[in-house]
Amino acid sequence: MRTFRLPPVWRGMLWVALSGVLFSVLNAIVRKITLTLDPFESQFLRYLFGIAAMLPLLWRQGWRAYRPVNLAGQFWRGAVHTVGLLLWFTALPHIGLADMTAIGFTGPIFIMIGAAWFLGEKMRADRWVAAGIGFAGVLVVVLPRLSGQGGWYALVMLASAPVFAASFLMTKTLTRYEKPEVIVLWQAISVTLLSLPLGLLHWKQPTLGQWLGLIAAGTLGSLGHYCLTRGFRISDISATQSLRFLDLIWAALLGWLIFADIPTRTTLLGALVILAATVWIARREHRR
Repeated sequence: MRTFRLPPVWRGMLWVALSGVLFSVLNAIVRKITLTLDPFESQFLRYLFGIAAMLPLLWRQGWRAYRPVNLAGQFWRGAVHTVGLLLWFTALPHIGLADMTAIGFTGPIFIMIGAAWFLGEKMRADRWVAAGIGFAGVLVVVLPRLSGQGGWYALVMLASAPVFAASFLMTKTLTRYEKPEVIVLWQAISVTLLSLPLGLLHWKQPTLGQWLGLIAAGTLGSLGHYCLTRGFRISDISATQSLRFLDLIWAALLGWLIFADIPTRTTLLGALVILAATVWIARREHRR
């Protein structure tokens, strides 16, 4: 009996879409925590519990299975990601959800440009069109809700986007010879070590609820980065970027469930535009 198997590009896109769901839940948890806990302490603990979430795998498979081929490359990637996190966590408590979502969606544009310049990926016109349509859908949702609050923190959040893009491009390079789980573990280790000094600077004992939230965030973060890395490994990184715009749908659902934020007509219209762009590029990649 012949079994059906999705083509690699579709499987890569599904992995990236799943990572978006996990990161959206993670962002909601972490933003709530950073309103009352120092952002850098939250960053340190979030990645520390990311390591803890992978300890059962280390116990079962052994340390040798997670020994990196390029240790220096892992720490360079971790250092770049840490810089992006420092900027992101600094702005996080001061930026509204709509503003944060809008600024975060500049990331795929930086990634697509970097993939063309540094990784030599072919930037086909349909990928640019899908990214442009998806970004237009984001603007439909966000522009009517922008409050202008946050001041210079909006620029700090914006500055994190190209840094994260560089980190993800380095991840794509590492996937050529490293397993996804190895990349995720060493990212957690490097970011934890590099975040420790700032985390200790204004240390405050977390509450029980914050401890539980940080444990959940660490687990979701490790799972999200694993899904993202799997997606980058089996498909062009530029082909997956239109799926990042689906995060807006997950954010809208979480806002409704957690904060009783009922989606507006513009939110629904923008979501339809984003979905149309995603389905269209997925079909184009499948035919190709």
